[in-house]
Amino acid sequence: AALARQHKTSHLTFLQQLLADEVSRRESSSAARRSAKAGLDPSMRIDNWRAADDLLYDRPLLEDLTTLRFIDAGHSAILLGPVGVGKTHLANALGHMAIGRRKTVLFARADKLFHRLKAARLDNSVDAELRRITAVDILIIDDFALRALDATETNDFYELIVERHQQTKTTIVTSNREPAEWLTMTADALLAQSAIDRLTSRAHTLVIEGPSYRQRHRPGLDRPNPAEHPQ
Repeated sequence: AALARQHKTSHLTFLQQLLADEVSRRESSSAARRSAKAGLDPSMRIDNWRAADDLLYDRPLLEDLTTLRFIDAGHSAILLGPVGVGKTHLANALGHMAIGRRKTVLFARADKLFHRLKAARLDNSVDAELRRITAVDILIIDDFALRALDATETNDFYELIVERHQQTKTTIVTSNREPAEWLTMTADALLAQSAIDRLTSRAHTLVIEGPSYRQRHRPGLDRPNPAEHPQ
């Protein structure tokens, strides 16, 4: 109000600014709540991802992914590379951007996602849990194939990917293994191949190569500002 008097703002302009500020505040608060519900890390956003000079990746592809056109097209994304190069950070960042577009998002580390489905079998709620996970606009599976999948996990992976493929839903997967290696990490190569073929057929694959951020900055070395490097 003081600022409006100082600049001799009209009553109508003052009201418009007041309402715009309230809308912006509510949108920001809503996005924060939805990001937390989605399981996204609040610190991993695209504006604080700074790739080190020794990382190699397709920059035009990353820029294209951040437009979220691949989500609008019903495509998926696979982020590959060794540990510590920023795959998880980028996956979270894409999730936050999708939340800003009013998309529903679920972020889960692969082992925890499959453990959740196993636990749901104990109270016969696994079908409902699968439907809930399948229904989200963007499913982010982090650290996929970091360890071998047993028969139940392989089947759940197949069910999730096939259902989401049929509904043209976006799935984002991070892994330090290439899709060709995923088969060796599953209990049923036929089911896995069917799921992987569906996922990769409509996926944009971003490969990030370089040394781990955590190895570059081991204890005893100079520590930079974390906001300047991928996590």
